[in-house]
Amino acid sequence: QVQLVQSGGGLVQPGGSLRLSCASSGFTFTRAVMSWYRQAPGKGREFVAVIASPIAITNFADSVKGRFTISRDNAKSTLYLQMNSLKPEDTAVYYCKADVSDSGLTYWGQGTQVAVSS
Repeated sequence: QVQLVQSGGGLVQPGGSLRLSCASSGFTFTRAVMSWYRQAPGKGREFVAVIASPIAITNFADSVKGRFTISRDNAKSTLYLQMNSLKPEDTAVYYCKADVSDSGLTYWGQGTQVAVSS
């Protein structure tokens, strides 16, 4: 059974930091391209960042470049998103996504709320 369990969201002031985690199980983590997406109120889901495997090549949306870092711990089957210099426009529900090369299937985490407000 595939599970992507997210943690780490919350309320933070502008300029603050948060780290999101996505603990994975039920598939070969090292053979999955892992991504973060977000969905703000009243908007569609948008790409935030992606990290490949086994070579951890990364890519980011222009809106978060230089502020967000994506990383993965293959030994723990866990994906991370370090968010620094947060802005009110970063407020959204954040989702992790796994694209598993073995099966060709895609899985989503349950989502975690990030709110940036003073």
